[in-house]
Amino acid sequence: MMRILNIGSVNIDYVYSVPHFVQAGETLESGGRQIFPGGKGLNQSIALARAGSDVSHAAMLGGDGGMLLEIMQESGVDISLCEKVAAPSGHAIIQVNAQGENCILLYPGANFEIDKAFIDKAVSGFGKDDILVLQNETSCVAYAMQAAKERGMKIAFNPSPFDAGIEKYPLDLVDYWLLNEVEGGALGGIDRFPNAVVVLTLGADGVQCRANGKTLSHKSYEVEVADTTAAGDTFTGYFISSVSKGESLEKALQTASRAASISVSRQGAAVSIPTYTEVLKYGSK
Repeated sequence: MMRILNIGSVNIDYVYSVPHFVQAGETLESGGRQIFPGGKGLNQSIALARAGSDVSHAAMLGGDGGMLLEIMQESGVDISLCEKVAAPSGHAIIQVNAQGENCILLYPGANFEIDKAFIDKAVSGFGKDDILVLQNETSCVAYAMQAAKERGMKIAFNPSPFDAGIEKYPLDLVDYWLLNEVEGGALGGIDRFPNAVVVLTLGADGVQCRANGKTLSHKSYEVEVADTTAAGDTFTGYFISSVSKGESLEKALQTASRAASISVSRQGAAVSIPTYTEVLKYGSK
């Protein structure tokens, strides 16, 4: 089985329950605040580990990030490549409305302390056909792509949060794209990268996957939505885990869709990600 390296963000999530998202000029009272470990990178590594993959997480975090390391280690993620720095850990302010939808304000913090030397050290233990997982919540993403490719690694990229700078990355090096509708539209659609596997999540409309000139699709599962915060990260982790095990794309889409459905039925980000046993039980219903 392929090994997986995630050079990814780790954040502390401050989640506020609100009747609706705050509007310009509005002061709104929150119905509650909860603090969770999060960050797209952390969430994806936990999903990968809970799906049964051998995953190492490389990150920079501040002295306030102890709970971030703890939940990754408890989930089976190798955290030996994580380093503490003087900067505070990244954090996010998340509003969750009455419908379970969210909007997020992100402060990168230590996630933007990642440099070329850190990346060189992280990839040095990996090689041909291992997988590098990346998001757009850290610095040096373009260099990480190049460094991984030089070692023969495959690259899975979730370009979130999307910004114009992504177009300057060596995007032709990406083997697996994990996109939502906004990111897919910004990149020009599912057919832009014909040599890659492109996965487009469509929320309640399920998911589409373009690979080898063919389009696959899978339905979503009906659940009562509590919080969508980590749904995409859960899907990404389970999909890449399935691929790393040599499973078919059809199987990977099915497993990842089931895992994401369980995630949205729970509050929180990392804490909402199911184990593989839970996903199997869900699939047997």
